[in-house]
Amino acid sequence: MIVITRYSVPEADLDAFRADAEAAVEALSRRPGFRGHRLGRAADDPGLWTVVTEWDGAGFYRRALSDFDVKVNAVPLLSRAIDEPSAYEIVAGGGAPA
Repeated sequence: MIVITRYSVPEADLDAFRADAEAAVEALSRRPGFRGHRLGRAADDPGLWTVVTEWDGAGFYRRALSDFDVKVNAVPLLSRAIDEPSAYEIVAGGGAPA
């Protein structure tokens, strides 16, 4: 599964946002089932950011959120997120052609 959270980040808050994102991803990456992450910025709107994490399944992600270290380090970031659905089940995919 993937988790996509989006953030509206004013330029003045960029350093704090990046620090919060790094702390959150560091804590999440130590949890079972974590596969990886990406931090992205919208090409057409530099104030719109996203953090994408990939998990072995929804249960792994939900259990990760209940971990004390994750609560301490991820809540500052997650509290900034745009209020919208963020967890997605992967139903199809593929890699780039060789």
